[in-house]
Amino acid sequence: MLKVSSLSKEYTVAGRQLRVLSEVDLTLNAGDGISIVGPSGSGKSTLLYALGALEPPTSGTVSLDGEDPFRMDEKQLAAFRNSKIGFVFQDHHLLPQCTVVENVLIPTLAAAPDSTVEQRACDLLDQVGLSSRIHHRPQELSGGEKQRVALARALIMRPRLLLCDEPTGNLDRESTESVADLLLALHESQNSILIVVTHNMEVAGRFKLRYRLSDTRLSALQGTGELT
Repeated sequence: MLKVSSLSKEYTVAGRQLRVLSEVDLTLNAGDGISIVGPSGSGKSTLLYALGALEPPTSGTVSLDGEDPFRMDEKQLAAFRNSKIGFVFQDHHLLPQCTVVENVLIPTLAAAPDSTVEQRACDLLDQVGLSSRIHHRPQELSGGEKQRVALARALIMRPRLLLCDEPTGNLDRESTESVADLLLALHESQNSILIVVTHNMEVAGRFKLRYRLSDTRLSALQGTGELT
């Protein structure tokens, strides 16, 4: 379970306090998937960073499976993020010197030795349609293929929480549909919690649970008409 209570975030800008998030409350269980839309600069990425334990809130709490990452020391926090949270960003952030399968395996390097991870990486790459490309390097892939590698990498540790920040933002329409299909299918098979921030209303509309972040506050949307 992901539980967010009264989460607020402020930054100091030119000596003044700038509030980005106000009293955000959110509870999600395993298998839940939500989309979050909102204007540029409304704090969507900031919210994801707080949920992913990358940026501490100014006030309020975040807990995943009963654990508060912001009460952990640096070593515990790094292990928590690596084992329980997967990230997919607009830019794939693949290492150009590594092959496709090596990129997928990067999160496993900080974990305990596991003889099954290479096979799991190959299985994930097969699921995203890249089994024939595992020894290629990122510069030999299309934009959509790179993002599919990033998705496999985010899932290699079987995270409890998958956070996606504009995962189709740099893709054409065909690649967007393909990546969205894979994202939803893989999420369902892993029974994780999925949160997708997007400006693409078609992608957002594919989720049963939809939210808007505006004027520092997160609110649930009741119908697809509210996405326009």
